[in-house]
Amino acid sequence: PRMSVLTVLVVLVGLYAVCRCMIPWLVQSNSTLALLWYDFVLEMTLDLLTRTTRPQRLLRAVIINAVRGDPDSVIRAIDHFCKHTECVYSVNHMALCLPGAILDSVVMETSPSTVLELGTYCGYSAVRITRLLPPSTRLITVEMNPEYACVARQVIQHAGLQDKVCVLEGQSADLIPKMAEMFGIQTFDFVFLDHWKDRYLPDIRLLEDCSLLAQGSVVLADNVVCPGTPDYLNYIRSNLNYKSRFYQAHLEYTRVLDGLERSEYLGCRQGKRQVDRDTDR
Repeated sequence: PRMSVLTVLVVLVGLYAVCRCMIPWLVQSNSTLALLWYDFVLEMTLDLLTRTTRPQRLLRAVIINAVRGDPDSVIRAIDHFCKHTECVYSVNHMALCLPGAILDSVVMETSPSTVLELGTYCGYSAVRITRLLPPSTRLITVEMNPEYACVARQVIQHAGLQDKVCVLEGQSADLIPKMAEMFGIQTFDFVFLDHWKDRYLPDIRLLEDCSLLAQGSVVLADNVVCPGTPDYLNYIRSNLNYKSRFYQAHLEYTRVLDGLERSEYLGCRQGKRQVDRDTDR
């Protein structure tokens, strides 16, 4: 019996080492394998073992470790959760590497009075953006998943930003045309795209059709290389209405190339141009 217990322990330790060290090392150069491992296999296993969901585990980490009313403390708690507890690609790509600094920089240089985020997930980027906004500025964020929206509201409330952030549940295609009527907003100064990648192009066109972009409006699109948004990039880079810049980054814990595309709306013009863009590396 003792030998059996020892054998089980050795097997468990071995499996833990494989899951924590070997597999992450093996998948670090392949975006498909990395996303499959972290966002499906590992997440589903932990969901089964803990009988909780990843957003619930992230929220618990925030409640336990972050100081209520302190947005930076909430950000640090999520950073720590992603780095040391559970690799969350949809969060830690923004949280733990260059893209977080890029987002901060673009928000500060834009100093927007109206902000739209498409894709809330657990509220990390909403907190990150809102903490940098002028006192009178509100952020509107759209999330189609009810569980994610519920967790995001609690994370945002823990950060003390509930009066500055409005979390809308629903499809972006349904909500974008209602923005002007719902909030009395004429245009958005800053738009952050971080939802379903196949919605980037339809939604930027919808924002144009609804006249929600003004000259000087800035659109920042995340994960344009991995998983990738080739149709969006082709549209935005060849469009005379935009001046675009690509910020190169990598998925956290990997050598997989990714990046963000910053596009300034120049107003309604005609025609297309050859791809000619600035690139930050």
